Amino acid sequence: MKRAGLLFVGLLFAVSCGSSSSTTGPTGTKPTFTATLLPANEVTAVVGGEAAGSGNVTVTFDTTTNSAGQVTAATATFVVNLTGFPPGTNINLAHIHQGASGCVCPVVISTTLTASDQVQTTSAGSITFVRSSVPAGADVVQGIINNPSGYYFNVHSTNNPQGVARGVLARVQ
Repeated sequence: MKRAGLLFVGLLFAVSCGSSSSTTGPTGTKPTFTATLLPANEVTAVVGGEAAGSGNVTVTFDTTTNSAGQVTAATATFVVNLTGFPPGTNINLAHIHQGASGCVCPVVISTTLTASDQVQTTSAGSITFVRSSVPAGADVVQGIINNPSGYYFNVHSTNNPQGVARGVLARVQ
């Protein structure tokens, strides 16, 4: 009976060590990043009145981690604020890329905004849009946590399809 009890305790310990848990990071907050979005940061020069715009993005990750603290699953929430763009500017893509600020690098997390559901600036030339519960690859999120400056966020418009404003991610929480 003693051996069965020890076996049960050992199995219980092994199961608890291998479990995943939802986390809010080492300080009790969700990993959160921001970037200042500027047309001047785009690799291809922004043309027309859209060159006067600017904005910011806040990206917050809901993560699940393993016992070693590595991200095993994640979703993202994006809050994008744009101002100073011409009224009626169509924003049709927004996403995170991996790479240096001066490159045209691959998209690693899309906000799911597409040309078919684009958003448009108001008559004052501003807009705020939110995308929640966006699937994000665990390895990508871990990479952003480990090295946020190796990633940038940008938005695209109909008039500037290569990108209208971008900024490098920085951790805030």
